[in-house]
Amino acid sequence: MELPVVNHEDYFAKIGDDHKFPIKKFGSLASYLINKNIIKKFHTPYLCSEETLKKAHSENYIKNVKNKTLDQSSIKKIGFPLIDSVIRRSLVATGGTVLASKLAIKYGLACNTAGGSHHANFEGGAGYCVFNDVAVAAHYLLDRGLAGRILIVDLDVHQGNGNSDIFKNNRNVFTFSMHSKSNYPAKKSISDLDVELNDNMEDAEYIKILKFYLKQLNQENFDYVFYIAGVDIHLNDRLGKLKISDEGIKERDELVIENFFSKGIPLCGVLGGGYNKDFNKLIELHSILHQSCAKLIQS
Repeated sequence: MELPVVNHEDYFAKIGDDHKFPIKKFGSLASYLINKNIIKKFHTPYLCSEETLKKAHSENYIKNVKNKTLDQSSIKKIGFPLIDSVIRRSLVATGGTVLASKLAIKYGLACNTAGGSHHANFEGGAGYCVFNDVAVAAHYLLDRGLAGRILIVDLDVHQGNGNSDIFKNNRNVFTFSMHSKSNYPAKKSISDLDVELNDNMEDAEYIKILKFYLKQLNQENFDYVFYIAGVDIHLNDRLGKLKISDEGIKERDELVIENFFSKGIPLCGVLGGGYNKDFNKLIELHSILHQSCAKLIQS
């Protein structure tokens, strides 16, 4: 069986080549997955509807984004210019995670080649996140009875504060964030389970901590998992403060994915952050998520 992977050419937006966010990574990752024969074709998403978006975001915020009437301070907080290609990209990438979340139910595993915009909360965006795709998709599954108790495993180097805010009073979604203690956001939210990591942590300690908390999570009765596989934990990342190697990221992804797949719990994998100093290395690191899933689903 081939791993279902969602991708769209409009994951790219015209924010400029000198922007801090490596927007070209989405197209390059798609090409990499095809060229390395990790997958043969992509599933194509539609723009996420306003009806679906408003379960995780206020109607006022959605309208201001779509109409380009968001105030300057809110635009600055997001970090992207509010232009047509950014708006379209945000809607398509969110639609991509919704599609991937449904495919994971059918196949056991599915991935988006974007997603993990975990800093956006109900009232607005932040940190290169316009709409919170995982929160939107989680609400979508719950509303349709496709999942009953969802776990969000967020291993991006930055805390998933948007998810913890959106689901703070929702007993059907459990937020787990394992992140750099000293990194963005300066003011952390409160997840259901937060694990704060010290600067310069290396593979052995990181994997040991992750295994410990996965054992704890296994005692809960989850029937669906979203995995935010940020690679900004890498030792060569511009915005990370950890020292995790290529092998450490591979071990992390395989550990998380196998843990839930072996129990028959559907898992939807999304990209999360990555700002490696070496662009080609960044693509390679992001592809580990898809390679790990593909290896399991084909076995």
